[in-house]
Amino acid sequence: MAKVIMICGKISSGKSTYAERLRQKGHAVVLSVDEVMLSLFDPYLGEKHEEYASRVQRFLFKKSVELIAAGVDVILDWGFWSREDRRQAREFYVKQGIACEFHYVAVDNAEWKRRVAQRNVQVLAGKSDAYFVDENLMKKFEEKFEEPEKGEIEVWMEEKGK
Repeated sequence: MAKVIMICGKISSGKSTYAERLRQKGHAVVLSVDEVMLSLFDPYLGEKHEEYASRVQRFLFKKSVELIAAGVDVILDWGFWSREDRRQAREFYVKQGIACEFHYVAVDNAEWKRRVAQRNVQVLAGKSDAYFVDENLMKKFEEKFEEPEKGEIEVWMEEKGK
């Protein structure tokens, strides 16, 4: 039976890299809110960003159920920043009898800031289509992100600095 793996973690923690490694190991599809958002919309949507991201998430939840029904594992690569987001996502799949698990990509604060800076250099150089993370976005993220508790997470990945 196919399952869903939900990747939790900070911006630039290595979630997408981890999701890609999981995808390559098995018969899986990665669904990424950022990938859809950056493909369809200007990266600077301002106040509309949250609304559009929520719509994309709802669409990807529905699409994930179709893929799972077809026997394909699904990897959701979109952060799950709050406990409530994680609770609702788990509840969504459990109610449908779909096996699910959370994987948390943990990174310490110094390494996180180094990765954000490295990412921004890549974005500015046109070598990455990721979001540029300015000070306002970092502050917003630090206010919103709720570190998961061990009981919420099935797989805890510790990312080490270089």
